[in-house]
Amino acid sequence: MQRYLDGEAATVAAGESLGKAMRSGAVVYLDGQLGAGKTTFCRGVLRAFDYAGPVKSPTYTLVEAYEDLACTAEPAHAKAVSVYHFDLYRLGDPEELEYMGIRDYFDNDAICLIEWPQRGSGFLPSADIMVSIEPQGAGRLLAARGATLRGQQILAQLSEYETD
Repeated sequence: MQRYLDGEAATVAAGESLGKAMRSGAVVYLDGQLGAGKTTFCRGVLRAFDYAGPVKSPTYTLVEAYEDLACTAEPAHAKAVSVYHFDLYRLGDPEELEYMGIRDYFDNDAICLIEWPQRGSGFLPSADIMVSIEPQGAGRLLAARGATLRGQQILAQLSEYETD
């Protein structure tokens, strides 16, 4: 899947569509340069679960936890879900992830959004979905591919939730 996003609102809407398509947990790797819109996309994923609070990049804390979220507008989201937003940009050594208990976050039902996943190589589970966001002209180019059967199934359902 590839699409052009013409601004912040379109980036949030794309994230929200993906969030609505995730009926259970998934590991999502987010790739893109600094300022490309990865955290903005994560804000959209959280909006799918009726989270309206601030969403900031956890650059210094490495992870922000959003627990017991449910999308009241979507019957598929009747069950509470936890969303963990990781930003590994400032990670000095991937081994630090072991000390923070990284494995505890990757419950089968949790949604894990990971910015800068290459910095945690060897300590992260494989991605279900790979998302790339790159500046293009006045907007951004979003590309997503399913890296596992779970990821492919989520992306196949995405058209139901597109909000163009």
